[in-house]
Amino acid sequence: MTGSVLHVRFPGCPPERYPALLRLLHGITPVVQALPPDAALADVRGAQRYFGLDAVQLARLIRVRALALHGADCAVGVAGNPLLARLAAGRLGREPGVFAVPDTPDGVAGFLADQPVTALPGVGRATARALAGYGLETAGQVAAAPPATLQRILGATTARRVRETAGGVDPTPVTPSAPAHTVAAEHRFDHDELDAGRRRRALLTLANEVGYRLRESGRTTRALTLTVHYADLTATTRARALPEPTAHTPALVGVAYALHDALGLQRARVRAVALRAEELDDAARATRQLSLDPRDERRRRAEAAADRARRRFGPRAAGPAGVLDVA
Repeated sequence: MTGSVLHVRFPGCPPERYPALLRLLHGITPVVQALPPDAALADVRGAQRYFGLDAVQLARLIRVRALALHGADCAVGVAGNPLLARLAAGRLGREPGVFAVPDTPDGVAGFLADQPVTALPGVGRATARALAGYGLETAGQVAAAPPATLQRILGATTARRVRETAGGVDPTPVTPSAPAHTVAAEHRFDHDELDAGRRRRALLTLANEVGYRLRESGRTTRALTLTVHYADLTATTRARALPEPTAHTPALVGVAYALHDALGLQRARVRAVALRAEELDDAARATRQLSLDPRDERRRRAEAAADRARRRFGPRAAGPAGVLDVA
């Protein structure tokens, strides 16, 4: 017996195909939650009754339709809730296929037993290090640990949440949605940052991430917003329209730098910076001013090559020189 939630990923999906693949999922069930640039959640409880198929059979049907109609294969995790479905899809890595988690307490416990704690939502590096200090490195070990022990390590609230997710508990429903109307990224410094050069490197890193996510989802932005968080817990937000709709990283970097420099933060103690791309539109509808500068075309070709490398080898495989190491 399996659950009714599917986590569907289309590895290497070209951005222009993503909306069509979402429509394919809507042909199976109306309960589809977009997870751009290349994934989605689908609740197929009603579809099981309509098609007379179980969730695994529906996952295979989705693979067949995606291949036949769009030439795109997919990896599908099948489970009883979004958390388990995402972890199941992760078991497939970058390979297509279907992986199902048995919808029974023993089946869930067996699946989670060797999952690293870092795979659980909300478990970052600091939490993982704290747990590893007590020999708790897998979800199975955390689920089996006494609640009082977890509370001493993490505190009451965090311990309760981590223990629930380690046991496969996820009350989050699949919420039908369209792709996000904004794309945002944030960098928090290890200490209150006074160095303007390092802040600019952080902005380069964020603009690179935002640009890549825009291009992968087949969208452009018309406006960029910078938010600077200070050590005294206050914040400043500034926005600027772009000369033309774009997802080109150098254009985003230029606007981000201009917003930062206009703030005059010579002595400011900055704790975090965030960039948000707004007024998104379909890249197919965007027009671009022709440039007579051959360097611009070379930069765009290099950007496309870097995107292909990141798609194949991971987000840190390629990018502009000067980005921060945020691993």
